[in-house]
Amino acid sequence: MSRPLRSKLESLQCHFTWDFEIKDKVEAVHILQILAPQAQHTPHRNRGAYLAMRAYLQHLQGNYQEALDSLREAEGALKRDHPANFSRQALVTYGNYAWVYYRLVNYDMVDLYLGRIHDICRSLASPEAYSAMIPEIQAQKGWSLLAVGFRNGDEAAECFRKALAVVESNEEYQAGLAVSVFASWTHSSNAEQREEAQKLLEEVIARQPQNYEAKAYLAQVLKDVDTERALCLADDVARESVNPEVLRNISKLYKPQSLPRTISILKKAIALDPGYHLPHYDLGLCYLKQLGSPPGDVREEAVEAAIESFKRALEKDPFSIFTQLKLAKVYGERSPAYEEEIYLNLMEELPGASKRCQQSIYINWGDFFFYKKGMKSQALEMYQAAARIPGNLAFERKQLEIRLERLARVFREDGEMDQARAIYSFLEETGLRVTSQQDGSWRRGSWRENGRAQQ
Repeated sequence: MSRPLRSKLESLQCHFTWDFEIKDKVEAVHILQILAPQAQHTPHRNRGAYLAMRAYLQHLQGNYQEALDSLREAEGALKRDHPANFSRQALVTYGNYAWVYYRLVNYDMVDLYLGRIHDICRSLASPEAYSAMIPEIQAQKGWSLLAVGFRNGDEAAECFRKALAVVESNEEYQAGLAVSVFASWTHSSNAEQREEAQKLLEEVIARQPQNYEAKAYLAQVLKDVDTERALCLADDVARESVNPEVLRNISKLYKPQSLPRTISILKKAIALDPGYHLPHYDLGLCYLKQLGSPPGDVREEAVEAAIESFKRALEKDPFSIFTQLKLAKVYGERSPAYEEEIYLNLMEELPGASKRCQQSIYINWGDFFFYKKGMKSQALEMYQAAARIPGNLAFERKQLEIRLERLARVFREDGEMDQARAIYSFLEETGLRVTSQQDGSWRRGSWRENGRAQQ
């Protein structure tokens, strides 16, 4: 039996028909929180796209009235930013309206918005009744992909290139392409992409000297090739920007050289938006780094400040497993019992967590057994459980390799050779690293090192 209404909705170009690979409601909440400062402080004429994206995320949470409010805001933003071509800009927002009303079983309103979309597509002489592949839609899709995560950089860049193929001189599309190429570079470290990102970002800044988002990205691109200019750009951003997300990003540039400077910038971000959780989290990470200080007042102050920062981050984002893991670690400086309590609670949440979160829980739980309790077998069980979780999580797998090699050395030093060999075999079987056996002993780089490595 055909479903004509549903088929019309599925032919629309809008957030409901684009595939963002948002895994669950927890990820939707996380994206919403990052999207808020972007929508408020964007230097581009793309606020309408962000607000329409917000509506889609709110719908994922079942907050349909909030979604409708966001779509009304999106309409207002589009009318202000694009008065000359509002109807073309509004196609995505109207599509979202139709889908939200469909979820609310308000088919009269669905028909109303489908009718508006149809009229606009007809005026554009589109071959499709309910969609039009125009630059405005490509750009809104590109910004939305970037809002979900920089992992979408390649796909977003393709959207902006298609838009620019039609309207070559559009500054918003040029800026979108620059951010997209930068996003791709952050996931590839490709030298050609770095050069392209630098060129495109330089062009954006030449047109928009007050675009502190672009300056922050350019500073990151230049940090390893022109440190002096990178720090000059970073200083400008830190001094002038009022966007807490841009400040949070630029603060990372200082971390290796100047922890006090990083802390100062993050405190400015928090003062601008106390409800935004990520600056609190990053501030907690800074205080964690200070725990390397010798025992005394400074170290105890860092423990107290780290606990406070992570607690504030959790108040704003209570579902964050990574914040709970960091809080567990810093609590462990005072009370291993508190640290263990957090791990036990997280193990109950494990089945519903993402693959990356599951691996991180097992790794931290294993570290607790190994370093706090000296329980090698229990630590091995946790590390092996983490390694068995499927997925190409390169950073976590590298951490597991290091930990398993370290644990194998400890077993060997304690005379427990069977356990050490079992770990080496496990590493080979799981593909964490290739092993070879010579003269009855396992020989692999760091396995031949003497002494126990420190955590």
